[in-house]
Amino acid sequence: MQKQTRQLSTIISGQNTSDGAGVKLKRIISPSPKNSFDPFILLDEFGSNEPTDYIGGFPDHPHRGFETVTYMLAGAMTHRDHLGNEGHLRAGDVQWMTAGRGVIHSEMPEQENGLLHGFQLWLNLPAQEKMKPPHYQDIAAVDIPKVELDNGGYLKVIAGDYLTESQTITGAVQGVTTQPLYLDIRLSPQQQLNIPVGVEHTAIIYVYQGELTISAEAKLLKTEQLGQLVEGDNIQLATQNQSAQFLVLAALPIKEPMVQAGPFVMNSVEEIEQAFQDYRSGVLTL
Repeated sequence: MQKQTRQLSTIISGQNTSDGAGVKLKRIISPSPKNSFDPFILLDEFGSNEPTDYIGGFPDHPHRGFETVTYMLAGAMTHRDHLGNEGHLRAGDVQWMTAGRGVIHSEMPEQENGLLHGFQLWLNLPAQEKMKPPHYQDIAAVDIPKVELDNGGYLKVIAGDYLTESQTITGAVQGVTTQPLYLDIRLSPQQQLNIPVGVEHTAIIYVYQGELTISAEAKLLKTEQLGQLVEGDNIQLATQNQSAQFLVLAALPIKEPMVQAGPFVMNSVEEIEQAFQDYRSGVLTL
């Protein structure tokens, strides 16, 4: 059966902001009750050579009701949580944390100078999973499948499955209800790539370096722009005279009410109020 190519419907430019203890970052997706990127709640890019932009890190803070995915491109950070987990993230590593009913954790830089660059994604959980036990996993860069493309290009499969004409490349993270696909891709100049996606999946692309054209119409996505692609089961990508590095994210929408307040994402205001009460009384993580 001939595949239907997705079309670029929305382009968003990241906005400069700060979070944690003054960490400067670019917010690409912001939480919203009318979440057009369901199940993706938030996407941040942090990246600076200036220590004062990141040295404060993200001290102890709680989460409930969703998953956080931290992907490092450069630099080093340490994760610690109330369960006793400790992870040391280096370039190319991923931390996938399911907050579930409650986690208190910190993410702090392990460096006092140099480049710190990476992404944090918030991925929603369906109502029936929001209060499940928390889970944490570190994925080392060497354990993330990498497909070599022409002229120095590559494709890393962080989560989900990447289907080629001859094989299926199984990503490092599997078994998530929303069936996420998380790819980090570099294309050389004058290169083309097709990426199969589920027809029901939300699909977005964020370009963090270079320029990328989308579909046969060759609509352009530039550095620090996110594009949403709709209607179809194939993403058609190409570069022109420069290379491009970008993330491809796709997942099944949950299609449930979403209420977000600070570090909590639930289905109702009452559940959010309960989360704050549980945190204040010390039972969030029990």
